[in-house]
Amino acid sequence: MSQHSSFSEFDEGRTRHRGRRDRPIHRKRMTDPKGFEQEGEKPGEYLALGGFKASYGEYATSSIRMKDALPIMAWRNAQISALRQKEPLTREQQLQYFEEVVGKQFSEKRPRQVLLRFTLQEELIGYGGLVHVDWENSRAEASFLLETERARDVSLYQKECRIFMAFLQQCAFTALGLNKITTEAYAHREFHLQALDSSGFTREGTLRQQVQVDGTWVDAIVSSCLKSEFEGQGRAQQE
Repeated sequence: MSQHSSFSEFDEGRTRHRGRRDRPIHRKRMTDPKGFEQEGEKPGEYLALGGFKASYGEYATSSIRMKDALPIMAWRNAQISALRQKEPLTREQQLQYFEEVVGKQFSEKRPRQVLLRFTLQEELIGYGGLVHVDWENSRAEASFLLETERARDVSLYQKECRIFMAFLQQCAFTALGLNKITTEAYAHREFHLQALDSSGFTREGTLRQQVQVDGTWVDAIVSSCLKSEFEGQGRAQQE
């Protein structure tokens, strides 16, 4: 997807994918979002993660599942002003993207993106991940999108954003061994930027009038977190 959320405004590589003509889908299982996992197959997991999972209370994260495609599509379409996405996604586009892009990267040792599902009491409430992964330079962009109704509650959003970002930092720095994760968040979402600040991200700079949102030019704020900072936070908590 590079369907990003305001953590790098979710781009997931979708920008390039959208540029191609949608090819017809002939596989019967694509008509059912749960069909990916209803044919006796195990849910896909990223080989690169080595079985990574994380939890905090009743919150948890693990590899994205193919059946998550349509809930995610609905959230993206409802929150398009927070994303790099330009047009509403169709069911066909979303299922095709999961089949041709997301699923095929599960078996790669160095995937271009790693998407994680975010659950509460085993119910999907959001997703995010690491996109535009640059393995040579050991960095990636962080992304996050929360279920639409939950995202309207600023206090809840900030709490759950911080929880997911803690999961994502574990994934990036511990499971994948990356050195740096960055975000590009739109300035009109100050509540989101505050959640990033309190998650250990440092604001690096401003990209002035980077995008238009509802006809208004909006700045993008670039923030980042380093592996050394993440490890330092862990040591401080132990002392």
